[in-house]
Amino acid sequence: MKITYTFLLVFLVSFTIYAKDLDGMVINDTSTVIALNKQAFANRLTDPEQTIADATKALEMARKLNYYNGMGEAYRIMGVGGDYLDLPEKSFDNYLNAINFFVKAHNLAGEARVYNNMGNLFRDHDYNRSLDYFNKSLAIAKRIKDKHLIATLGLNLGNVYNRNNSFQQALKYYNQSAIVFEALKDSMNIVICLLNRGVVYYQLNQYDKALDFLQKAHDLAKHQDLNETLASINLTQALIYVNQKRYSEAEKMIKEGEAYARLVKDPKLEYDYKYTNYELEFSRKRYERAIFYLQALYKMDSTTYKTNTSVQIKLIEAKRNQEEQIKENERVIERQAYDRSRFWAVTIVAGLLVVVIGLLVSNVKRKAKTNAQLTMLNGEVLRQKDNLDRVNHHLEEIIDERTKDLQTKNKKLSEHSSYLSHQIRGPIATLRGLINLEREGLIDQQECIHMMDRCVSEIDEKIIEMSDMLHTPPSHGGNS
Repeated sequence: MKITYTFLLVFLVSFTIYAKDLDGMVINDTSTVIALNKQAFANRLTDPEQTIADATKALEMARKLNYYNGMGEAYRIMGVGGDYLDLPEKSFDNYLNAINFFVKAHNLAGEARVYNNMGNLFRDHDYNRSLDYFNKSLAIAKRIKDKHLIATLGLNLGNVYNRNNSFQQALKYYNQSAIVFEALKDSMNIVICLLNRGVVYYQLNQYDKALDFLQKAHDLAKHQDLNETLASINLTQALIYVNQKRYSEAEKMIKEGEAYARLVKDPKLEYDYKYTNYELEFSRKRYERAIFYLQALYKMDSTTYKTNTSVQIKLIEAKRNQEEQIKENERVIERQAYDRSRFWAVTIVAGLLVVVIGLLVSNVKRKAKTNAQLTMLNGEVLRQKDNLDRVNHHLEEIIDERTKDLQTKNKKLSEHSSYLSHQIRGPIATLRGLINLEREGLIDQQECIHMMDRCVSEIDEKIIEMSDMLHTPPSHGGNS
């Protein structure tokens, strides 16, 4: 027994340690997924291709762990990387996948981040849809009180208003977001706020203010190796220098910015730099060069690009909605089948319960009847016991009486035996003497016979007397 207990104890301890090791492995694996996703997101401005590569690794690991939050974040970051690489269709598809997994994980913060990313995706193609996604994200961000996300959304809403030429409204959002990012010490978004304010002042033709903000943004972005942001800053600075006829400085900014654009491999930036080159050459009145850039621009026509991109995204969204509708229909059919199965299961169970209840009631009735019969039998047994007790008592009285009678008879027998032996000994002795006398011829034969007859009669009388005494019931009135 002790060996069994020892074995069980060792088994439980070993199993506990093994379970803890498994938990540790799962925690470590999910930590690796989180770290990969963070690394991927950090590279979005400097190397968006690496962002997608790291997020893809994180996605594969998260799938093996069935880690919904990890999968949702990996898809979101792949969408961000695709956006920076100007692959809006792939980005949108990844964002839709991210939403699905965050919904499964009940992660509101994740949903809000994805809606924010989707708003950015539509920012250049469909302002209304962009605002719709930003407002969805903002509603969730306020609900969960996420200050950083609220500030980020302010920045993005400012971008929408900027593109709609509502510059003062855009500046209002940028300034509000800048205050929050400075309080949070978010250096990357501080750079974005500086860049966006510089762009607004450029569009307001306040070039000195614009260059001041852009230069501050440039210095901070260079310190952080934010290639995408540096390309955007240089682009705006180049446009200002072109408008100020500072062509050499504009050309310098364009060359530097094109290098950053090539590093991040962003087709939109490359298009914008070709357009800026066209503006520069046209302003210089170098029309041959201007026509060269114009031909390149024709191949990458912005309006066609935007329209096609918007259409493609709408097609993807429509396809996804159709797939979701099909899945929803399948879920409805499954629910209906489940409901039918559950109905029949409940009906069968209810029927079985009715049968069981019937059997229980029948059993209770049988038990009640049996108990009544047992009670009657018990009463009969008690009555029989009383009768037996009375019979036993009567038998004991009879036995006592018979015992006393036997004791009395035994006493009489003893007395009469003694008496009889004493009474009979005389006649027997006389008979023996007569026999001896007759044998020796000393007595007359006739006289001997007469005397022997008298002895026998005397013996017979004594025996009859003793028998009567033995069979005569004792007298309780006195001595016998």
